[in-house]
Amino acid sequence: MKIIAFLLNRLGHGVLILLGVVVAIFFLFNVLPGDPVALLAGQRSDLATRETITAELGLDKPLPAQLLYYINDIAPVSVHAASAANQERYKYQVLLPLGANALVWKTPYLRRSFQSNKQVMAILLDHLTGTLWLAGAAMLLATVFGIFFGILAALKPHSFLDHVLISTSVLGISVPSFVAGILIAITFGFYWSSYTGLSLTGQLYETDAFTGSHLVLRNLLLPAVALGIRPLAVITQLTRSSMIDVLSQDYIRTARAKGLSSYRVMVGHALKNALNPVITAVSGWLASLMAGAFFIEYIFNWKGIGAVTIHAVENLDFPVVMGATLFIAFLFIFINIFVDLLYALIDPRVKL
Repeated sequence: MKIIAFLLNRLGHGVLILLGVVVAIFFLFNVLPGDPVALLAGQRSDLATRETITAELGLDKPLPAQLLYYINDIAPVSVHAASAANQERYKYQVLLPLGANALVWKTPYLRRSFQSNKQVMAILLDHLTGTLWLAGAAMLLATVFGIFFGILAALKPHSFLDHVLISTSVLGISVPSFVAGILIAITFGFYWSSYTGLSLTGQLYETDAFTGSHLVLRNLLLPAVALGIRPLAVITQLTRSSMIDVLSQDYIRTARAKGLSSYRVMVGHALKNALNPVITAVSGWLASLMAGAFFIEYIFNWKGIGAVTIHAVENLDFPVVMGATLFIAFLFIFINIFVDLLYALIDPRVKL
């Protein structure tokens, strides 16, 4: 029951956060220049076509009514007219008939791209795989090497190795991801490409005329390293400081006095209790990397949500940009709720 109450409470807060994001991006994009009707219909369209598109987007309504119309579109539970046209557009399931209208359940309708007229949700899902691979690989590299380097630094604090690792991590935190991405791409993907065997750009799947589509993991290496440098540096410092603090506790001295091996003391006692701040960093950075991958994807020409969003910004394709923003906000909320549950499983001192 506690878990259910906790989930309901956090989901309620998550809905409020998403509502705030919706209001913010809706009014932001309504003050930016650009004519959605002209983008959809073309500059030479007739008046009737423009009026139809205006009514379909709700642009003939006052701004507050447009906001409510947009919220009703993206809400999974909403009220729509019970018509064949709406059934085709929203693909909803009727929960409760309300005369000419109906309370329905549907996938959030993020509208259609101004450029391709394709549904925004379909565009995002088409490019989600690439971003998930990139963010996951970057976070895996950062977590594994960050914890390893942090433990090395904590075992011999204030040694030469410790100073080198800390100085390098400070440099890694200070350099923005897009700067690191450019330097890594030029160095290892261009100048030294004959030695590394890596290319400046590439996709996760490449198509060959003879073998068809096949997975090419080496194309993932450079963008993943560029994206993972900053979380790697943060996790290294957090692991070091947390391990130093845990290793000074009385129960660690007691475990050593009992004759336990250094490996059992480190892994069985110290590391487990030192992981809480690391888990916080990993969870926060995993969601951040989904958003931070935008520039890395653009630099390495990686097919993902970031690249398609930047392209949408350049072309004033507002529905795609708004849909991507909402999607990233949803991921932040989902990951944070998952990590709070993970805390309670790992550390019995944490209560829901």
